[in-house]
Amino acid sequence: MNLSKQIKRLREAAGFSQEELSEKIYVSRQTISNWENERSYPDIHNLLLLSVLFDVTLDELVKGDVETMKKVIGNDKMNGYGWVMNGTLLLAAVSIGPAWKFLGNVGLLIPFVLWLICMWAAFKVEKIKKDNDVKTYKEIVAYMEGGEVKKLREERSFKRDLLIKTLICLVFVGIFMAIVLLSLWVSGML
Repeated sequence: MNLSKQIKRLREAAGFSQEELSEKIYVSRQTISNWENERSYPDIHNLLLLSVLFDVTLDELVKGDVETMKKVIGNDKMNGYGWVMNGTLLLAAVSIGPAWKFLGNVGLLIPFVLWLICMWAAFKVEKIKKDNDVKTYKEIVAYMEGGEVKKLREERSFKRDLLIKTLICLVFVGIFMAIVLLSLWVSGML
């Protein structure tokens, strides 16, 4: 988040008009407007006054609030799509047995639709990962926590990443199949 947007966001969050903020830090209203519209930037003295007034560190003021930045880069969306993906996949696995037992072959449309929703969410997660050049599990964790992803990108190994992805997929499919078989057994279809 750039400084101009950060000043405006903090000013509005504090409930100040440009005029009120200008009076508190001894500058003109036009100066505040110029800062918020990127026509000029505050000097270090004014940055210190703003940080004290808004009760934020200079780092937070200049770089922006970490939580706000996380939302901007999409990790909240990634979390949301991840929950949708895992939840609908679990529901699809659990619903196969009962849907087939009580609704026949037509009932299998229910888990199929849930699976389609899961795939849609998975594609959204992959798009976020691609847009932010995040590939490995460590990179995903660093990205989600606002950590240093650049160093981890340099440590990538194609063979190791392929092996890890393959193992994750195999374990995931194994768990999914176990849940499906359990669902079929509980519903009396096995």
